[in-house]
Amino acid sequence: MRSFYINSVSTITAQPEDFLTSDEVLEPQGNILKTSVRNYKELIKPMMLRRMSKAVKMGIFSAVQALSRSGIKSPDAILVGTGQGCMQDTEKFMQQIEESEEQLLTPSSFIQSTHNTVSGQIALFLKCTGYNMTYTQNSISFESCLLDAQMQFELDPEIQKVIVGAVDETSEKFTGFQKLDGQIKEEEITITQLLESNTPGTIISESSAFFSISREKSSGSLAICNAVKILNDLQTDEIEEKVIDFLQENELTFEQIDAIVLGNNGDNRFDTYYQNLQRGLFSNVPQLGYKSLTGDNNSISAIGCALGVSILQHQQIPKKFRLNSKSTSTFNRILVYNQYLGRSHGFILLESLEI
Repeated sequence: MRSFYINSVSTITAQPEDFLTSDEVLEPQGNILKTSVRNYKELIKPMMLRRMSKAVKMGIFSAVQALSRSGIKSPDAILVGTGQGCMQDTEKFMQQIEESEEQLLTPSSFIQSTHNTVSGQIALFLKCTGYNMTYTQNSISFESCLLDAQMQFELDPEIQKVIVGAVDETSEKFTGFQKLDGQIKEEEITITQLLESNTPGTIISESSAFFSISREKSSGSLAICNAVKILNDLQTDEIEEKVIDFLQENELTFEQIDAIVLGNNGDNRFDTYYQNLQRGLFSNVPQLGYKSLTGDNNSISAIGCALGVSILQHQQIPKKFRLNSKSTSTFNRILVYNQYLGRSHGFILLESLEI
């Protein structure tokens, strides 16, 4: 399918706003991480902020900031990925049901609890009446958005500029349920200890990342998204074969990849997928990880994509992201790979504008 240009990026994580390019590292405590503080009032009126859940705040702020950085007021389409949606409003609504003993309730929390709330609120904020879609495919929700963007550029010539992103929040009770099936680590560790923990589970977090993308190259374009692929179930010994197949579909070999961004999250049950690539196909190229800074959630691969774009733009890797000591003089192609719980495998191929 058609490739497209990435013109700007905006991210919100548990790290500082400039964490993709700076050496600063925050070490938040606990196995469920909140995002670091952002001045939402810069872009959103205080009266509106009071009525917004965390996911809506993050989504609108990231989307508007990405559009502003690319000089666009309103896109032709809005695509949002979210694995768990607006959990805070869902939790609030469920608590109201219990407290009222299933009597009549105000509908606000229910209306704001649906997965497409973020994309809808972005559209209302921007007064955008174009194509609007939300994807809730667990940890490949963001990759599903990218595939849809490719299709829209391929099929509809009127769609020239799109805002695409992914957002997930945590909630007091519902996020805690992820401890029951081992998704969250039992032992308390700091985020920077994550990859050395060698135990089941990970650190769950909140994040938001939005990209202003376009059909055609602009003066401010940062990188090219050349291809995206999603797979459901893979065995650990199949991962190298599937990566080779993906690259061959795009007329490339693994030797032409200059760096790989991996989703290692400290879960010793499933990090083998990444380790097989680290020890095999990509043992001689720079390997990058980001979840030891951001934690993990269903939208976090969008942060990995943002990291890849940043490296192509600046042609350098901050030390804190490095998983090995390999280096290269020029970054032309970067592969982003993520999976969660051994399922929902996503591959994103990014390329430099100079190719």
